[in-house]
Amino acid sequence: MNNVKAKKRYGQNFLKDENVLTKIIESMPNNNSHLVEIGPGLGDLTQKLVKYKEMTAYEVDSDLFTILQSKFATQIESKKLKLIHTDVLEAWDKQDTLFDGNYDLIANLPYYIATNIILRAFEDDNCEHIIVMIQKEVAKKFAASEGDKDFSSLGVIAKLISKESRILFDVPPTSFEPAPKVMSSILYIRKDKDVKLSLEFKKFLKAAFMQPRKKLSKNLSSIIDKKTLALIYEEMDLSDNIRPHELSASLYRQMHKKVILNDRERRKQQQ
Repeated sequence: MNNVKAKKRYGQNFLKDENVLTKIIESMPNNNSHLVEIGPGLGDLTQKLVKYKEMTAYEVDSDLFTILQSKFATQIESKKLKLIHTDVLEAWDKQDTLFDGNYDLIANLPYYIATNIILRAFEDDNCEHIIVMIQKEVAKKFAASEGDKDFSSLGVIAKLISKESRILFDVPPTSFEPAPKVMSSILYIRKDKDVKLSLEFKKFLKAAFMQPRKKLSKNLSSIIDKKTLALIYEEMDLSDNIRPHELSASLYRQMHKKVILNDRERRKQQQ
């Protein structure tokens, strides 16, 4: 362990289970894409990944960065590994992508920024596959389908932005040092790079799931007038009692298109 203490502010839990590390490697897509790792920690996963492909790793912790520089000096020298000392979300803000070319994101993510990282990876045109370890409860939201109680705006976005989204396997707290208080899961997402979701659509989804157990029409009435909403419900043959988790991702997209069309029509009439 290099006598390194995990830092709470970075949400550090070091993965130490060899079986889990091996299973992550086995789940890697068979392609020529570059690898990107976020938060390599002590480099246990990095050590296995770098044997297969050239990779880039982002580490925010200065102490760990120094350890990684020493541990992977040979791979860094030979350009097999590029080690970057920065906050990955700041890196995305500056350059729009984590690698200038097709890449797969494989990482054990800190719980507190995992959702943000996955959503940013969705927006990164160069990212093809996402294989990440995150809190099981969050993984279930990304992998959920309509009708599941876990289906939320995250599930809708994942369904639309990906060709495949599923949980590969669970990882118990005992696989980490220190052990987290929650179960983790490996989430696998194969992106559909042709799909783009607008900021307006994401705002629409946020409103739709504002109060997940309330009726969808009640949530949407905060951003759409009731007359327009009633018209759209009629056109789509939807029950007024439908809850947010019961509508499919494709129907959410269809509904949003109708909202935009109705809005344009109303503006024309007002001119």
